[in-house]
Amino acid sequence: MAELLSEQELHNLAMNIVGEDLQSQGYEFLGVNSKLKKNPQFVALKDKIVHFVIVRAIAYPEDVHAYDPKFMQTMKEHALKFEAKIYYAGVGLGHGEDYGKPVIKDEPYTLLYKGIQEL
Repeated sequence: MAELLSEQELHNLAMNIVGEDLQSQGYEFLGVNSKLKKNPQFVALKDKIVHFVIVRAIAYPEDVHAYDPKFMQTMKEHALKFEAKIYYAGVGLGHGEDYGKPVIKDEPYTLLYKGIQEL
C-alpha cells in the first residue's frame, strides 16, 4: 500500500530543496533547524549579511506564496535584533502525476518553488 510522506518528511524535503538553492547562490549556513514549528529554518551568511529563511512545505490547494503576516511580523522583529534580512520560502509539493494529490514515499513528486522572497 502507498505510504504518504509525514508532515516532518514533507518539511525535510522542502528544507533540502531550499538548502540546495541557497548553497547554489553562495549562502553559508550558520544554523539549520529542521524541526517543525522551530523558526527560522536557515540562518545563513552572504555578503557579510545574516539572512533568516523561513521554509514551509505547502500542499494543494493552499497558495504556496501566501504566508501568515502576523507570524512573519514577529519573525521580522526577531531578525531586526540580529540586523538580519528575512525571507520566506514556500515549497509546493504534490504527487508526481497529479499536484492535487499528496506526496507518496518513493514516488515522483511535483514541485512549485520560485525561490526565496524577501519580506
